Amino acid sequence: MKRHTISILVNNQPGVLQRVAGLFGRRGFNIESITVGTSEEPGLSRMVIVTTGDEKTIEQVGKQLYKLIDVIKVVDLSANPMVARELALIKVHAEPAARPEILGVVETFRASVVDIGASTMIVQAVGDTEKIDAIIELLKPYGIRELSRTGVTAMTRGSMK
Repeated sequence: MKRHTISILVNNQPGVLQRVAGLFGRRGFNIESITVGTSEEPGLSRMVIVTTGDEKTIEQVGKQLYKLIDVIKVVDLSANPMVARELALIKVHAEPAARPEILGVVETFRASVVDIGASTMIVQAVGDTEKIDAIIELLKPYGIRELSRTGVTAMTRGSMK
């Protein structure tokens, strides 16, 4: 089972996300990550879905997606060189004595502190999934109070469309 990042260009209409997610559910696929936002074309949105499956299965999902009325284009981004990023906000227990150590972790990952409270810090990290997983692991010993991740967004490298 290989991890696939699929880009789906859809009409920006109510219910499209539900129909796409429903198709994955009916086929027994787990959606590891999903992001949706407006695209470069007015009236269209782009969904980026991360799932797992073999090549044949992903090809079949693509064919099924094209049968949905509002789906314009489906691309398996992971079939080509791509850039994929995720954003995480991590609220960490941070008493003043522990802050220098936490800042060392933050700097190592080129992350940033976006809020400091009396006993907490909120760290913003941007990168691939492995980088986000790694910074979370290193911050766990300090006590993660809250965690929010955006899911992966991606596009192919270079002039490929």
